[in-house]
Amino acid sequence: MATNRGAAALASARSYEERIVSFLREMIAIPAESGREEARCRRVLAEYRALGFDEVRFDGLGTVVARIGSGPVAILMDGHVDCVGVGDLAAWDFNPFEGKVEDWAVWGRGAVDELPAIAAMAYGARILADRGWPDAITLYLTASVMEEDCDGACMLHLVEQEKIRPDFVVLGEPTDLGVYRGQRGRLEATITTRGRSAHGAHAHHGVNALYKMAPIIADVEKLNTRLAHDDFLGTGSVIVSHIACTTPSLNAVPDSATITIDRRLTVGETEEIALAELRALPHLGDAEVELLEYDATSWTGARVQQPKSYPTWVLAEDHPLVRGVAAAAAEVLPEPPRISRWHFSTNGVATMGVLGIPTVGFAPGLEELAHTTQEHVGIDDLVTAAAVYSLIPEALATVATTKTQRHEGEHKG
Repeated sequence: MATNRGAAALASARSYEERIVSFLREMIAIPAESGREEARCRRVLAEYRALGFDEVRFDGLGTVVARIGSGPVAILMDGHVDCVGVGDLAAWDFNPFEGKVEDWAVWGRGAVDELPAIAAMAYGARILADRGWPDAITLYLTASVMEEDCDGACMLHLVEQEKIRPDFVVLGEPTDLGVYRGQRGRLEATITTRGRSAHGAHAHHGVNALYKMAPIIADVEKLNTRLAHDDFLGTGSVIVSHIACTTPSLNAVPDSATITIDRRLTVGETEEIALAELRALPHLGDAEVELLEYDATSWTGARVQQPKSYPTWVLAEDHPLVRGVAAAAAEVLPEPPRISRWHFSTNGVATMGVLGIPTVGFAPGLEELAHTTQEHVGIDDLVTAAAVYSLIPEALATVATTKTQRHEGEHKG
């Protein structure tokens, strides 16, 4: 399936291979959990400036934003710059911040989720600029913040507060060089039971909140077996992900217990449906069900607040964005790219789920390696992705003609 144009793009990407790998390794070397991304963001800002993009800046939350071109069709390519922590360092076979190169791959925390996309997108834009920028296209690159803690919040800020509203979004969550067009939504909720404390030696005087919680946990487990199914996104799910209690001491009856619920929403499931199901659990009794709120401060000091509810989204397989990105990938890859969906959540919950902006994903890396101690990305895939990113704006440029003609027709009318 590869074309001469795709082969030329890949050759250009190969000429930048050393710089792409170096940029990725240097990002991995800087720890950057959500809300603490400043040093890594400044490293990305420096790379964007060195690549000669038209405008490079931080937005109010600290996301790095670059603009190239000024055409009528705006494309946003986003990779989140924050990563989860590393947990127990003894569980790693190597230094997770070394960015080691071994077996023709780059290893470390963020080497899949999702620093490769930031590196490859940046050099994909440079390759396209070397080739000649399409007049029809404005490209925004974002190295976004706080995604791991609250997916989509950075995109809502970019569109609603920074007033950057693209026509199309390409996300850099790992797709193994496939084109992904949807994901299940999710929400986080708590269920709290109340009891009455008493000394453990006189437990019969108390009401144990943990005992009240036990049948509710069993109800949640049973609920998971009867949730909705969609042939593309799969079945909804619900789990108890955390349990805590309050008690005066370790020899006292707990007076409250709280479980945290992770609920994944498939097509047809909504926040309202999911919360109603929890409130209808057979043994809920007087327990309280609450949707969790996200309330945190970005590295710039800006406050981020929103409910921890993230909608399901799917883009039609025949949408021009899906077809355009798939066509760009097919020019470089030996076979047409796989069209699929993510199992986990992405910034698409905001761009497509809330704002209705057509969104897809394309990136190197295996989704199942994200957040693991074996996180790594193949260098060949990294370079291939850069070549494909360089072709995506051209593949979508035909939309500019249609958009411009429609605008002119409306103006003349």
